Amino acid sequence: MGARMPAVAGMFYPSEPSLLGRQVERFMLSAKTKPSCVGVVSPHAGYGYSGQTAAYAIGSLKPAKTFIILGPNHTGFGSEFSLMSGGSWKTPLGEVEIDKTIAAELFRRTDIADDAAAHMAEHSIEVQLPFLQKRFSSNSFSFVPICIMNISYSDEFMDACVGTGEIIADIVKSKSSSDAIGVIASSDFSHYVAPDTIEKREKPIVKAILELDVPKFFDALSSTNASVCGYGPIAVLMAAAKKLKLRARDIHSSDSGGGKAVSYRAIGFG
Repeated sequence: MGARMPAVAGMFYPSEPSLLGRQVERFMLSAKTKPSCVGVVSPHAGYGYSGQTAAYAIGSLKPAKTFIILGPNHTGFGSEFSLMSGGSWKTPLGEVEIDKTIAAELFRRTDIADDAAAHMAEHSIEVQLPFLQKRFSSNSFSFVPICIMNISYSDEFMDACVGTGEIIADIVKSKSSSDAIGVIASSDFSHYVAPDTIEKREKPIVKAILELDVPKFFDALSSTNASVCGYGPIAVLMAAAKKLKLRARDIHSSDSGGGKAVSYRAIGFG
């Protein structure tokens, strides 16, 4: 399998390598955080909006050999749960290889489809890579992209997310420190709401995430009529974190500003 070319370079982030590198470096230098997390929730909007919060998220990660990056499917292409099993992804900062061994294990042990179609135009996973490339380096880590089509707040979808997360936890636990795995759930939070309503709107949602309580998380999403676009990836990470006995912490939050804002959060699990 060949290299996936960037889908949103020049739109969500600069396509010119030096400009992109300097922008990410500025965000990372401003993110005062400790690298203590196995997993994080990280936003995926344009860097001018969510880049600082993304820097807090990625800056909180421990070094790892492989990162499993879970992102919501905004395009509607592909399967409900889709991974890419091989090849590489290019960004303006270089090329990152897919970990074929971990991808094969996930494919074998879960119901995740090997379906590249879900990934070709999707931005939610792609925008995490330049931050990882500047935090570490393109040839020091590999990754596995998993795209999740959020279907509903149903028990069936919730159970699929929890089951996937628990298998990811088993894989993480099975690795030595030299083969460590990190997990990223890509998600923005409230969409196009009055900025002064964000904290109240998100309070029960964030509380459930910090408690690693997936059923409560789904209930809060439903009762608040929330627009958390990556709730499937977050639920997978919550289930993995609970099985790994990790503790969650709210690291950073921001919003896009304006009368109708989008909100962003960095949440760590370590």
